Amino acid sequence: MKVNFFVTCLGDTVKAEVAKKTVQLLEQLKCEVIFPERQGCCGQPALNSGYIEKSKPAMKSMIEAFEINDYPIVTPAGSCAASVKKYPHYLEDEPEWAARAQKVADRLFELTQFVVRQLGIENVGARLEGKGVYHPSCSLIRKLGVREEPLILLNNVEGLELLPIENQETCCGFGGTFSVKMSEISGEMVTEKVQHISAVKPDFLIGADISCLLNIGGRISREGQPIKVMHIVDVLMSR
Repeated sequence: MKVNFFVTCLGDTVKAEVAKKTVQLLEQLKCEVIFPERQGCCGQPALNSGYIEKSKPAMKSMIEAFEINDYPIVTPAGSCAASVKKYPHYLEDEPEWAARAQKVADRLFELTQFVVRQLGIENVGARLEGKGVYHPSCSLIRKLGVREEPLILLNNVEGLELLPIENQETCCGFGGTFSVKMSEISGEMVTEKVQHISAVKPDFLIGADISCLLNIGGRISREGQPIKVMHIVDVLMSR
């Protein structure tokens, strides 16, 4: 199967290894990966701050970038996927663009969603010894409805034991610009999240959104906790 890769800003500039391993995983699963070079920022930071009109040029540029073919679009970031999925709503005053946005949104999948639901694969042959906590990001479970797919893949990782924690699905406090505008509240939220994670003494914290992992990982680091922070694709590419 041919697929387009949507790298996202964080994957491009902060966590290049996540982007690289996503491509490697897709290729391992017999996908031919295409990288539309015109892709850029999906506009999420501005959109979350309410700058809808000023974000429209970026949205339209993204739409044009992924109109080069009709193949599925895969990204290792639920938050960016959720942002693009809302393009038709943001562009509803421009029916032609809204229709084009809908066609792109319909082809866009978060990585675990694509692997489990589109490829029909639940075991990618990964192996990782140790105990892990999975953080279900708000973007995946609340905006995309992707709740079981990451867990299905992680439960099939040989040697990995997933540990439940208190308030597992509570927000970590990042929320994009929320963590800047409401920094004190955000700080308390991530502190509580790390307390719950640390209580079960895991070897790994695993998530499917880079932004949440940066937020929680930063708190873990400041507290000196011996917990390795891993994007889910890091786990799925472990052997």
